[in-house]
Amino acid sequence: MTDQEMVALAESLGFAAAGVVGTEEIVFDPSFRPYCEENLCGKYGVNYACPPACGTPEEMKQRVLAHKKALVLQTIWDIADFSDNAAIKQAKGHHNKISIQLMKQLRENGIPGFFAGSGGCSLCTECALVRGEPCVFPDLQYSCMSAYCVFVKKLADSCGMEYNPGDGLIAFFGMYVYD
Repeated sequence: MTDQEMVALAESLGFAAAGVVGTEEIVFDPSFRPYCEENLCGKYGVNYACPPACGTPEEMKQRVLAHKKALVLQTIWDIADFSDNAAIKQAKGHHNKISIQLMKQLRENGIPGFFAGSGGCSLCTECALVRGEPCVFPDLQYSCMSAYCVFVKKLADSCGMEYNPGDGLIAFFGMYVYD
């Protein structure tokens, strides 16, 4: 499957935009990790895919750089009030749901890789980490772009995507990292 076919597949699943970059082009900034530590999402320390369990900023960066390419994914949502947490949670959930669908299809087409999402893994209502049990879905688990310390605005710019798509709109980003 070519990069162009991967982009077309992503768009057919409902992404507003998709583009391929070399992982060496991705800008990482460990100063983003404190956003995870603020725990606004409630997953810090209680989710395998989130800090501190997911790894240090350097470990996460190296996980990405161990691969050659990233398929950058964007969805855009009409959310007039950015304090509407329910609407934002629903939009992020849909973004990550179609990202997982895409990941499964890419893997079925012989393109192994992993997904970095918009928000931490929410495959389970409560992460098995809380119970001291192993991850239920280790092959599907995903960390958020912040946990990887990806400078998302620069990534969006490098793909020709609008980071701020306009008034009343919000964009969410993710990426599928592969060789």
